[in-house]
Amino acid sequence: MNWLGFALCGPVLWAISTHLDKYLVERFFKDTDVVVLLVFTAWIGVVLMPVIWFFHPDVVQRDVGEILLMSLTGILYMTAITFYLQALQGHEASVVAPFFQASPLFGYALAYFILKETLSGTQLLGGALIVSGVVFVSIGGGPKRERFQWRLAALMLTCGFVLALSWLIFKAFAVHDEFWATTFWMFAGEALFGAAFLGIPRYRRQFQELLRKNGRALVAINASNELINLGGGLSARYALVFAPMSIVQAIGSTTTLFVFLFGVVLTVLFPRFSREDLAAREIATKGIAAVLVAAGVALVSR
Repeated sequence: MNWLGFALCGPVLWAISTHLDKYLVERFFKDTDVVVLLVFTAWIGVVLMPVIWFFHPDVVQRDVGEILLMSLTGILYMTAITFYLQALQGHEASVVAPFFQASPLFGYALAYFILKETLSGTQLLGGALIVSGVVFVSIGGGPKRERFQWRLAALMLTCGFVLALSWLIFKAFAVHDEFWATTFWMFAGEALFGAAFLGIPRYRRQFQELLRKNGRALVAINASNELINLGGGLSARYALVFAPMSIVQAIGSTTTLFVFLFGVVLTVLFPRFSREDLAAREIATKGIAAVLVAAGVALVSR
């Protein structure tokens, strides 16, 4: 599988995770701080760190400065996801996901000025088509124009910038150092983030209450969700080693399209979990967006 295959695994798995996130937020976290959900994310990293260490024992042989920066990628990632989950508490998954398209734009600017990455004309055109398709799928349909939601925009734009910053640091170390070492210390940063919030009595009480009331179901669903999300994240980050950051992020922005496609499947087969608009106009809009995205992916992979 080349870098494009890994890059595409990210949005597919993230789209599945987005629907699971929405289900978890609606069922278990409607009246609870979403930060508590991230404690479970931190757990997954803690479980996987010894596995990475076993197969790559040299991951701990790094300078303190490098360890701190690599761990920062995990802290930044968890911070970004906090904004994302807060947005999910008040909006549908298909409304929130389109705002992820801002991350490639932040990523391109950061990679250009800091990593000195440049794109060919074909790659720029392909990236523009991908982002255009995502924009089209976000605003092209719908029977009425809703008032612009500033809080949602602020949360997701902040999420996009922090996420791009996390990816930037990850790429800088993964390319010049080693992928698994960077991943190991990223998990350490995520674990530190989770431990910090568990140290706050308010969040610790909420966490304990959730486990007491919904322990088995919550752990089972969330563990599955975290593994799916982790698979998407590792696939996309692995693609970073071989391709420009802005292109990988542009492909990652197709998550919006996959969120809609999976939403359609859920609406047809399991309507209690999702209610996507299946009007002819809406389907046509998403179809055009899919063509734009496919053309963009074809260009950036050349």
